[in-house]
Amino acid sequence: MKLVNFEINRFSKIYFSLLLITILSQFAAVIIKVQGFLNNADQTMLEEKLTEAAYIETFGGVNFNSVSGSLWFLGPIYFCAVALIFYIFLIWYRDWFGKNTFIYRLLMLPTTRLSLYLSKATAIFLMVLGLIALQLIILPMENALFHSMVPEAFLTEEMGIMSILQTNQILDIIIPSSFTQFLLSYGIGLMIMLVVFTAILLERSYRIKGIVLGIVYCILAGALLISPILFEEFIYPAELFGMFIALGLIISAVSIWYGSWLLKKRVTV
Repeated sequence: MKLVNFEINRFSKIYFSLLLITILSQFAAVIIKVQGFLNNADQTMLEEKLTEAAYIETFGGVNFNSVSGSLWFLGPIYFCAVALIFYIFLIWYRDWFGKNTFIYRLLMLPTTRLSLYLSKATAIFLMVLGLIALQLIILPMENALFHSMVPEAFLTEEMGIMSILQTNQILDIIIPSSFTQFLLSYGIGLMIMLVVFTAILLERSYRIKGIVLGIVYCILAGALLISPILFEEFIYPAELFGMFIALGLIISAVSIWYGSWLLKKRVTV
């Protein structure tokens, strides 16, 4: 737990910046999109001498999808995703290439090296969950702000949170509508992270040859995960799903074990 706390603290300034950017940009999306729609509607009604009812009949109204589909709203989500993907590599390579080669101090800590591996994985996964939690907290606020700004006559649909999540493809991916889908999606994400971690340790252990070994390891893990598709015509969907789950757990376990072995046997101080 101390190592997890240490890893989170090392990234905390950038992480809180990502949270702040998300909050500011998404609330700005609500204000900009709503104000733009209302200004355009007022100008059109003035120029063409239309009533609100006539304008809506001709041009249509607005709902929260116009906000949640904008770049101002989705941009910080993409940015945070790219930042955390980049940090999967930085969390290891910073220790080797940073000041004073900090990895040597970490490897000499009086604890198992598996703890080092798991602490880095746990830190990143907790930061992902933190971003999801933030989105769930601010989305109702953004929706409330939207409805407070848009006159009722211009609303085509009063959308609830579940409706917003289900009708936006990106939000539906990062916040699945069912707990099972949530476990499946983020379980796969966690598995991919563990595979990449082990590929990084292969590169650190064998250098140039390790780059090739890391790429091969990632390819083999991906091929193994999707291999049940070959039997799709011969087994029931529930069995196919079970095979995916089992293989995902096996790949994750092997990645943790192999990464731990590399840290113990191949990465030396």
